[in-house]
Amino acid sequence: MAKAEKTENQDRKRYLFSYGTLLPRLAPPEIKPTVRRLRRVGRGSIRGRLFDFGDYPGAVLTRTGSQVVGQIFELPNDPEVLSRLDKYEGFNRRNPGASLFVRKRCIVRLESGEKMPCWVYTYNRPLKRARPLTSGDYTKRRSPRAQKPLA
Repeated sequence: MAKAEKTENQDRKRYLFSYGTLLPRLAPPEIKPTVRRLRRVGRGSIRGRLFDFGDYPGAVLTRTGSQVVGQIFELPNDPEVLSRLDKYEGFNRRNPGASLFVRKRCIVRLESGEKMPCWVYTYNRPLKRARPLTSGDYTKRRSPRAQKPLA
């Protein structure tokens, strides 16, 4: 494959940064089949603050400061996958203000230092009862057995 062709194909790929219940070992039954279709790319991080809401985490993006740690996944070339993820995360494209999470484009830094644009679901409600997770890593806070599906 020619270099220009390879670059063009890479540009068409879409990626997701996951830091919580969209991680394969934490995915509840209703989203697990969709999550299994994602191809793991590697560990990464974004600038932000991570909060624990009991059954799930929520990230709020920031320009400086803490980091949220997670995994980068390549999305399959199937629009239904993103639609299912949106539904699970409570994201309504037609009314983002009313959504529990909003899907945004974000630059994610891989462990190698490389940067790549990814979709990420950010928390979109008041942080009243949220507990900050200062480690920025939800997997250090929760175990798969403690995971409950979103209502």
